[in-house]
Amino acid sequence: MKKEPKLSSLIDKAVFDYGLIEEGDRILIGASGGKDSTALIHYFSNRIKRPECKFEYKALNIQSDFAFPFPEKILNLFNEWNVPFETLNVNILERVKPGQKMNCYWCSTQRRTELLNYAIKNGYNKIALGHHKDDILETFLMNMIEKGELSTMIPKLKYEKYPVMIIRPLCYVNEESIIEYARKEGYLGFTCTCSYQDNSTRKEARKKLDLLTDGDIQKKNHIFNSLKNVRRDYLL
Repeated sequence: MKKEPKLSSLIDKAVFDYGLIEEGDRILIGASGGKDSTALIHYFSNRIKRPECKFEYKALNIQSDFAFPFPEKILNLFNEWNVPFETLNVNILERVKPGQKMNCYWCSTQRRTELLNYAIKNGYNKIALGHHKDDILETFLMNMIEKGELSTMIPKLKYEKYPVMIIRPLCYVNEESIIEYARKEGYLGFTCTCSYQDNSTRKEARKKLDLLTDGDIQKKNHIFNSLKNVRRDYLL
């Protein structure tokens, strides 16, 4: 079996292919304390040391009123890596409208809004999120099955109404690679465990993706590549 490239090499390739990091960028990274965003932040902490890389970055944690505190071990790693870091406390529960149920999607939307507002207010032109290849493929299946459309999260998204771009430097990275990397670095066990967690649609999409690919990374890569190799003549 062909060996997967190193995580940093895959991110480098995504950055090059999509022009995700450019000279003069001020990039805000969403920091959840989980394996994905932590791996992404570790990459940024190393990339900033390269002489040719002239950009700024900062990690921002949106701390909701019902979530556990940001993991101390991750904070210690950020200090070790010299990561600029800030926590913003936000009351998300009070935003839930009467009759509305708190869920992962709602919470994620509110945290994304806070990241966007912070970026605009403080002059950041890009927001980096920790979505990896499996997230992109799961979203593709969800949109196809639930919405009846061929779409997914893309590596580079420019907002029409705001002077901010969303980038996803982990787009070429399989989740298994991040798990292996996080295990090696000693922070694999940190993830979202809030009492309102309800992400059944994505969990079902994850099961469907595993059924389609038998968990084979190469097959997942083929599905991902198909999103860039669309034969429009053979679509309705």
